Amino acid sequence: MQITVLGMGNMGRAVAVRLAAQGHRPRVWNRTPGKAEEVVAAGAVEASSPAEAARGADAVLMSLADDQAALQVMERLTEQASSTDGPIVVDMSTVSPRTSRRLADLAPGSRFVAAPIIGAPRTVLDGRASGLLGGERHLVERLEPLWGRLFDVHWYCGEDPGGATTFKLLNNYLLMAEVALVAEVVATAEATGLDTKLLREVLDQWPTVPIAVRNRVDDIIGGEHHGWFSTRLGAKDVRHLVEAADAHGLSLPIARLVGRRYEETAERCGSGADIAAVVEVLRAERGAARPTAEQV
Repeated sequence: MQITVLGMGNMGRAVAVRLAAQGHRPRVWNRTPGKAEEVVAAGAVEASSPAEAARGADAVLMSLADDQAALQVMERLTEQASSTDGPIVVDMSTVSPRTSRRLADLAPGSRFVAAPIIGAPRTVLDGRASGLLGGERHLVERLEPLWGRLFDVHWYCGEDPGGATTFKLLNNYLLMAEVALVAEVVATAEATGLDTKLLREVLDQWPTVPIAVRNRVDDIIGGEHHGWFSTRLGAKDVRHLVEAADAHGLSLPIARLVGRRYEETAERCGSGADIAAVVEVLRAERGAARPTAEQV
């Protein structure tokens, strides 16, 4: 199976390296040059355009930053592709349900599957990530060998590709809200003078702290917030969920607050800071600085 990966962000690189480790020789492309060195060293072949990368492929995987990027790349693929024969386009980006449906309409021959990933780039590399699949069942089944190479487990979410992306937004909202809650716990402990070293220990043991958040506790308490999931992307995902709920007559007041908090974090700490940086907004509100290495 010939596979193409479009988008060499953190997740796209992880997908390409994982496929190379599984014996594939994926063709890769990125809008900004200079991000493919790692995957080329792992065995991938870099192409100069999406069309060149997709030529002769069985599946074209897109892993892009946002809705606009996904739509632009799909349009470039559509300009060159045949409507009767060609690869299945698989979008692994986290986009709105509406954009997933639009991508399905644009895909040559409507050969489209939404396949957002649950997990960090590290879990993708280790084969421990999960996949959410949406689209025509026969297309999903044609790519079954691919899902087995990429995911530890995957779920079919129905023929509507927007269903898979909605599931992904729900997952990301849970993570964003949980990180924001732990940040408030940490900031309150600091403000009241509790032992930060003991706080780190108990947060790692308390059953009320979700496992998915524990790997960010160190960074929330005293890190530099250089992780892989940026505040800009996190705020975007929460915004998409709020909009999806609004479209069905449901208001999500807590999600609106969570999304606003991450927007404030992006403004204060930079859009590239990891979502753990949400604690810095709280510290700033009380005029406190990030703890030094000696303090934590």
